[in-house]
Amino acid sequence: MSENSLLILVRIRGTVNVRHDVSYALRSLRLNHVNNAVLLRMSPSLKGQLQKVKDYIAWGEISRDILIKLLKKRGRLRGNRPLTEGFLKDIGYSSLEEFADALLNGSISLNKLDGVKPVFRLHPPKGGYKRTVKKGVKEGGVLGYWGPEINKLIDRMI
Repeated sequence: MSENSLLILVRIRGTVNVRHDVSYALRSLRLNHVNNAVLLRMSPSLKGQLQKVKDYIAWGEISRDILIKLLKKRGRLRGNRPLTEGFLKDIGYSSLEEFADALLNGSISLNKLDGVKPVFRLHPPKGGYKRTVKKGVKEGGVLGYWGPEINKLIDRMI
């Protein structure tokens, strides 16, 4: 996991009987509901938050193809309107691919764009999680750091 890489974080578990500090960290990451996803840049402060919420989320580096598919199918504007080519032209991008490249190289952030929702509402994965949702990836579960393999999970959730 390199510095300045674009990560996707997906909430897997709910917050029943969760410690207050973990619940606060999930809220500050904007992961308020199960199957919500956010795109964030790796930073030292994010590293600490990921360590705190690792038992409730899955995360990894997002690929360009999956990012384009996510923006196309699940990107939303205020009022729950889909992210359109017309809106992208208004903010200075000629296509969805160009916008996705700008997100990947760090020249723009969804958090700073007015009118774009930074949270993606995903479906549960097609075919289920295939693993337990109570264990980490290293123990054969779903939770924690997936690396580039997260793209397969996200593709099934879009």
